[in-house]
Amino acid sequence: MDEIRACLGRIDGVFSESLTLHEPFISLAARFAHLPGTTVLMSGGDLDCARRHILGVYPWLTLFGRGRSLTLQTAETEFDLTADPFDVLREILSAFRLAPPERYPLPLCAGLLGYLSYELKDVLERLPRTSLDDLSLPHLYFTAPAILVIQDKINKDTRIYIPRVTENGFPGEKALLEQFHRALDAPAPVLSPFAGDPSGFQSNFTRPLYMDAIRRIREYIAAGDVYQVNLSQRFQMGFSGDPFHLFQTLYKENPAPFFAFIQAGDHQIVSTSPERFLLQEDRQVETRPIKGTRPRGDTPEADVTNALALCRSRKDDAELSMIVDLLRNDIGKVCKAGSVQVAEHKRLEAYQNVYHLVSRVVGILDRGKSGVDLIRAAFPGGSITGCPKIRSMEIIDELETRRRHLYTGSIGYISFHDTMDLSIAIRTAAVTGGQILFSVGGGIVYDSDPADEYEETLHKGKTLMAVFAGENRPKAKAGDEWVWMNGGLTPKGEAAVPISHPGFQYGQGFFETIRVVSGIPRFIDEHIARFNRAWRRFLPGEVPDLSWAEIIRQVIDKNRLTDQVAAVKILAAGGDRTHSPLNHFLMVTARPYSHRLEGRTENGLGLLTYPHPRRTPLADHKTLNYLYYVQAGKWAREKGGDEALILNPDGTVSETNTANLILICGHSAEIPESDHVLPGVMQSVVVQWLSRNGYSIRRRPISPKTLFLADQVLLTNSLMGVVPALHLDDRKLASPSDLWKRINEEMN
Repeated sequence: MDEIRACLGRIDGVFSESLTLHEPFISLAARFAHLPGTTVLMSGGDLDCARRHILGVYPWLTLFGRGRSLTLQTAETEFDLTADPFDVLREILSAFRLAPPERYPLPLCAGLLGYLSYELKDVLERLPRTSLDDLSLPHLYFTAPAILVIQDKINKDTRIYIPRVTENGFPGEKALLEQFHRALDAPAPVLSPFAGDPSGFQSNFTRPLYMDAIRRIREYIAAGDVYQVNLSQRFQMGFSGDPFHLFQTLYKENPAPFFAFIQAGDHQIVSTSPERFLLQEDRQVETRPIKGTRPRGDTPEADVTNALALCRSRKDDAELSMIVDLLRNDIGKVCKAGSVQVAEHKRLEAYQNVYHLVSRVVGILDRGKSGVDLIRAAFPGGSITGCPKIRSMEIIDELETRRRHLYTGSIGYISFHDTMDLSIAIRTAAVTGGQILFSVGGGIVYDSDPADEYEETLHKGKTLMAVFAGENRPKAKAGDEWVWMNGGLTPKGEAAVPISHPGFQYGQGFFETIRVVSGIPRFIDEHIARFNRAWRRFLPGEVPDLSWAEIIRQVIDKNRLTDQVAAVKILAAGGDRTHSPLNHFLMVTARPYSHRLEGRTENGLGLLTYPHPRRTPLADHKTLNYLYYVQAGKWAREKGGDEALILNPDGTVSETNTANLILICGHSAEIPESDHVLPGVMQSVVVQWLSRNGYSIRRRPISPKTLFLADQVLLTNSLMGVVPALHLDDRKLASPSDLWKRINEEMN
């Protein structure tokens, strides 16, 4: 870190000036929400912990990574580190420490803004990892903004702060202020509306499975393993539009003390958390655990009844007291002996959809202890793990199917002058890869009723779910969101093959991909004939007697693809029964199709010879055992090509990873001969066309060098039709005539 410190420079003071805003703070933040590294921390409502709004823009330092693999970026340099992330945080805070801290204003004037994900628990403890990490997002993400804007909601004072960083490449305050004010003087941005999928949010738990998991936790409690475990379920759906528009809408409808928006480039975080994790102001520290939830009533009378029921609940009182003791112990590890106290217990707080019980635990950091020591001692927060914490986290990993990522981690700021405010990342959504995901959970104790606990998670998630209604309701979009499966249409997310079936375990199955134009499948008879041949070869039982054209029409209609070109896939997967009643799986999917040449300057594709020859009788059919071809295509793209040329073991040409080949030599069409190759539907159709138009057809072994002697080399498959090959291993093939265009015109 010494070498890195030398490159990072230091901070020689902080520039500050007053800012007069002519728009709400959230409108100011919207001007910068599209810029990677922008962080917005807003205080909604009028609780005592909801006083200031914070905006950080133009980051001059970014730290992110997973586990102990970290990246530290500045404008001039980038370092890849293998280290404990908390140690790296400590080094950064030390390198840029502003001394003496008491000279600088609250809450901060320079520092780090971002998040710590729940998965950092694996850095602190040795824990099992049996749930899936399907997001691959950073475990921590912090930026040091070149400009901080902080507004005090009470006195309406708004100020700009700019650290004077000595690092090379850091712009001066004059340049930064000019850039900032240009953004303020520009027209206000128009944010695109947001929407979700037609099928809405899907959970990774069914109601029965969630309730079964609660019963399992009660068994652990009865056995003496734990006293309480926080169990959660994750909701997910497709997302389109501007994530900051979602943030604005949520803030308007349900302001909470710890709203946050983080623009991390490849993902965005939208948090509406009500819960403080850790506050540090010099040596003073505080944590505010929440335990106990009731929904708001539909009438004033019902509202009061629910509030009183929560306050009088012995179960919720015991649960909160248990977590208060856990947090007293956690922060007591780094606080002065005798300084840790429960300043407030069982305070009732009202939010838009729920009531919560809240306690406030305070302490004084011991000499030689820092904010990072405080985080290490208490992370992740006990209110969202359980008691005892380590065993609870083990049970969470056992029962929850997906890694939590940011959910129940922390969001906020850590300053360079001994202040910190981190929330618990609940009521928090991540937008990534065209999806929005959020989790909700609750603390399970022995007295927990599984049905009530399940309903409580829905109450907690109501705000995020309800915002996708009205003008932001899920909008239908073209794609393979609905599939036909075993006789009926079903949402794509519910279509599955049982894990015990050979169709999953061994890839015992096959498929056909069909081009559908304006609802009309092309060459469907030929595709079904090939599909039936594969059925007779691989699966017991008679071939399906189905009206495939009608099934395809239903799938196309349901996915709103009737006016587009679509790729339809018919798929069969073998069941685990060999006698009637058989339990094979049949599926039909559809997705929009864009032609391979669309948007390209060249009217053709480049080939690269795949170095691994293929020989298997399975190549006679389009089986689900397709990984060889997937890997070949990936290899070609990584090398700069479009298609991989597949060879037979004797070095002769077979096909490409997605297409068949036809060599045109004068008025002769030559087809590569191969012991095992999928007989292409489109290749057969094109060969028939060539024969009708005076070409002689010849099948023979062809070496790769023969492709350079041909007048033109054509590639065929059912989706793209006929496309010429232009290159092989970076050498030009003969320039094609317009033959391929004439064939496509007649085929279409």
